[in-house]
Amino acid sequence: MRIARKGGFFLNGASVTNKLILVNVLIYVFSIFMIFIVDENIFLNNIALTPSLIVSGQNLWTLMTSMFSHFMFFHIFANMFSLFFIGNFLEKLIGKKRLFWVYIFSGLIGGIFFVLSGMIFSNDIPGVGASGAIFGLLGVLAVLVPYSKIYLIAGPLIVILAQVVLSPVIPANLAGTFNFIFNILIFGMIFAMFSLNSNLRKFAIPVELPMWLLPVVAIVPLVLIGFFVELPIGNSAHIGGLIVGLAYGFYLRKKFPNKTKMLSRHFS
Repeated sequence: MRIARKGGFFLNGASVTNKLILVNVLIYVFSIFMIFIVDENIFLNNIALTPSLIVSGQNLWTLMTSMFSHFMFFHIFANMFSLFFIGNFLEKLIGKKRLFWVYIFSGLIGGIFFVLSGMIFSNDIPGVGASGAIFGLLGVLAVLVPYSKIYLIAGPLIVILAQVVLSPVIPANLAGTFNFIFNILIFGMIFAMFSLNSNLRKFAIPVELPMWLLPVVAIVPLVLIGFFVELPIGNSAHIGGLIVGLAYGFYLRKKFPNKTKMLSRHFS
């Protein structure tokens, strides 16, 4: 007689999305160790994605490592916060394997777009982050369930843009204080979104959008602002990842027309 055993490795029942989040967090901790304990240049050359190195055929593995690495705490927090909700939702629709490969290919193509953008605009700043991969997942959702409702937490985005615009005019001796205030506002807005108090939730400035509109709102304004203000955001990686997600979403619609129509109706 066979008896099922309880327990086992604690990640056995975890979603692929949550496992990806764990990998990102572990590599973030490792990256912080490299930057502040070992040597920042080792991190930039071997983990981050530097366009000139890729173009010269060096450190090609950074196309992969950069999509799992982050530099600032808020960067990884915002990305993993988004990945948790977007990834787990999409994983229920398309399954673990499909989600994993969409994530990987979107991140890789996003990295290639980042490199091409660096060549075109002579920008050799190293880049890290999972946002290209996350935009790929978002692209699939935008095609499969375009009219499902999602909330864009606009407050933190407004604060981040204000921080970038105001930074050049803030006195150096006050920069640390202002950055601390900005970060408190951002985290406060994010957590306010989960409050049971409807008035407190308004502090986050939530904007309800159909899924198909979210990528547009998340990319286009930043691209336009980037023409006037230098933003520490890899819009080219976002666009590359999104293209992969949209393409795969349309592939699924063509291959499984009945299922995708049913999904679209259910989440409309």
